[in-house]
Amino acid sequence: MSDATITSILSQIRSLQGQSTALRPSTTESTPVVAEGSFGATFKKALDQVNTQQQESAGLARAFEMGDPNIDLVRVMLAQQEASVSFRATVEVRNRLVQAYQDVMNMPL
Repeated sequence: MSDATITSILSQIRSLQGQSTALRPSTTESTPVVAEGSFGATFKKALDQVNTQQQESAGLARAFEMGDPNIDLVRVMLAQQEASVSFRATVEVRNRLVQAYQDVMNMPL
């Protein structure tokens, strides 16, 4: 996967984070609240989207195999490829995060 693709995915994550920050209502409570716009929340949302794509792809494939006349092979293959690309992009982002963590941990004090 190219650096341009990773950069594109990261910019999408940042834009989602900005959108979620803008949509979040302000709270005046003194209880600690997990920031919805945090990296963890944004990453979880991205993982949920990948999971949803994979489940939809599997559902379409299952429906096609069962002979549903409304599902054609092209639609099934496109859904599977979209899910595959999303998963590979997520794995690549994870690999980059792990590498960055390892780089930080190996820095001399």
